[in-house]
Amino acid sequence: MGGIWSSPAVGTAVAVPATHRQQQRQPFHVKKVAIIGAGPAGLAAARYLNAQGAVDSITIFEQQDQVGGVWYYSGLAPKEVPVPQQDPFWGPEPSIWPEGAPAPIFPSPMYERLHANIPGCLMQFHDTAFPADEWLFPKREAIQEYLVRYAEDLKHLIKFRHQVTQVHVETQDGRDQWHLEASSTLNDGEVVRETYDAVVVANGHYSVPFVPSIKNLQEFNKAHPTIISHSKQYRKNEHFRGKKVVVVGNGPSGLDIAYQINEVADRTLMSVRHPTSPDKISHIGCEEVPEIVEFLPDQRGVLFKDGSKEIDIDYIVFCTGFLFGYPFLNSLGHKIITSGRGIHGLYQHTFLIEHPTLVFPALNMKSVPWPLAEAQAAAFSAVWANDLALPSDDEMNKWSKELEEARGEVLHTYPELGDDGKHINEFYDWVNKAKHVGKQPPHWEGEQFWQRKLAPQAKTKFEEDGCRAKTLADLGYHYEPDKE
Repeated sequence: MGGIWSSPAVGTAVAVPATHRQQQRQPFHVKKVAIIGAGPAGLAAARYLNAQGAVDSITIFEQQDQVGGVWYYSGLAPKEVPVPQQDPFWGPEPSIWPEGAPAPIFPSPMYERLHANIPGCLMQFHDTAFPADEWLFPKREAIQEYLVRYAEDLKHLIKFRHQVTQVHVETQDGRDQWHLEASSTLNDGEVVRETYDAVVVANGHYSVPFVPSIKNLQEFNKAHPTIISHSKQYRKNEHFRGKKVVVVGNGPSGLDIAYQINEVADRTLMSVRHPTSPDKISHIGCEEVPEIVEFLPDQRGVLFKDGSKEIDIDYIVFCTGFLFGYPFLNSLGHKIITSGRGIHGLYQHTFLIEHPTLVFPALNMKSVPWPLAEAQAAAFSAVWANDLALPSDDEMNKWSKELEEARGEVLHTYPELGDDGKHINEFYDWVNKAKHVGKQPPHWEGEQFWQRKLAPQAKTKFEEDGCRAKTLADLGYHYEPDKE
């Protein structure tokens, strides 16, 4: 049994000679597993671990009172985000406990009018389809309902309303033991302390907001404390009606939020580091401007990189993304996280090489995350069951080093559309070398790669068509295998 080798740049599989693949390693003894988070990746992990049949107990710790992770919507937004905010160890995430609510809420960046930017036929878990009458790009309500259904037979494993506060490792007789503490969100005095053989870190990566440091930003925010916000705080566009708004960033959230704000604002400017494609700018309808290099507190304005400026701004929304952050990994955090742009020391973006009983599914950006999480879960479930062997530490460290050399700090962003599908297929091939496969992971064929390539333009057409299409065919797209 051997590991896959994929080039960090392109994801090509390369065979590794068996004699060099595996150093002598003590078999895993994983019988008790903790999963942090009951979002899509955590649920997939539980399902595949169950199917592999090698563990005795699985506990999913979830700080909310429902499954869904980032898709569990609350109309309540975080009250504030530090400005600037560049600390990956910011946290723990603050909660809001509305009067009369049964439990506190940890607001995610989900906003009211949000739909997926991936077609449901590609986004879904590979053995559980979205309802046939759902939008082609499913709306957030449908996605949350889907996840609740998917989790129905896993709910008995979930410890709701418990926030993991500490995870540290102790190695005894060559085996890792993970000591975990989780505090009840209902009762400060109630703390769970348990020891596990392995831990799945599936708490997501949309909790720790990133706001870059720009000249005079703090002074501006002090002078005008209601103007600056982060996309994590955005819920509805009505707040911006008739206003002059600057949206910072043209990633998926920046494009979507600018599109919504521009429906009601008097003027919307989108400040970008790299130009947006003309078709997207035309679709959004806002004005593109260069990146901000200085804030002008006295003029309630900003100076752009080309020397132009804009004054009398009503609102600035930073759609500048999030950092990877794990405030509960007290002893390991600073070893594997530097800037928060990626997690160092992982093999295949998943296994912590130094302690391979700690895994991080669904880290990758510009990916279709749910089938990727399934593929990763199939792999670590088989590895921990001793049905599938990891490569040697030397091989895994070589993979990790080459990844860092290729991508710097931004470790988990696939360079090209379709690289996620290649990686999913590499996991599939690797898993199917196992002595026993409890549950088959997904495998992409030509049609899935076609759907992935088509997704950005199909989303624009879907929105221009009034969000009515149920299939790609409704938008005039038809898969022709011979042409692809």
